[in-house]
Amino acid sequence: MGVNPDAILEVHEVCKRFVAVKDAEPVLALDRVSFTVKRGEFFVILGPSGSGKTTILNLIAGFEQPTSGTVEVNGSPVTVPSWQRAVVFQEHALFPWLTAGGNIEFGLRMKNIPPAARREIVSEYIEVVGLKGFENKYPKELSGGMKQRVGIARALAVDSDIVIMDEPLGSLDAQTRSEMQDELLRIWQHEKKKTMLLVTHSIEEALKLADVVLVLTARPGRVKKTLGVAFVRAILIVEQNRGSPATS
Repeated sequence: MGVNPDAILEVHEVCKRFVAVKDAEPVLALDRVSFTVKRGEFFVILGPSGSGKTTILNLIAGFEQPTSGTVEVNGSPVTVPSWQRAVVFQEHALFPWLTAGGNIEFGLRMKNIPPAARREIVSEYIEVVGLKGFENKYPKELSGGMKQRVGIARALAVDSDIVIMDEPLGSLDAQTRSEMQDELLRIWQHEKKKTMLLVTHSIEEALKLADVVLVLTARPGRVKKTLGVAFVRAILIVEQNRGSPATS
């Protein structure tokens, strides 16, 4: 592996088995899953509940290891979690004792970025995600959409190679979810097309956001097909721009 110069992520023949109960037969969650993500792509994994979408993300993040097969980022095997693969969780996963700015700054502290540089980066990403004026608010003072904006800003601020998103909009109401989809595209374009990897069970969301959609079967998760949908997304963006701009 690692022979594709355009690839940032390569997943090859990955299988994952779980033992749910002691002495029970292992459950096969993923079966020989292979795919490649190019640098700068917005790559979406689409599948029904139980298809192993989150398991794939956990393997890429380094939270778990495959039973067999390989996962490589920049040509190196993934063995442990790293800030180079930042994760935006389904629930916002913010620290309640830190402000919005403090949550965004957390990863920068872990990287030992000097205080002045941290303040500058936090200010930049507060602007990027549209939260100017809310940097000193605590999570309990923010709406669901705002909390997810903070989570996205936190992932972007550490300058990771890949931003991994586990259905981050799934808990939002329909209107806020649509607005946040627009925001994700805007942020991705602002970041000069940083590599984004998102899982969803929404076909509409996949078509709206993705350059490439990987479709999984029901358990055990297998690759059913891979679709390029940049053209479809371009049409959706044109249609959207003909109407009134969304507010958030």
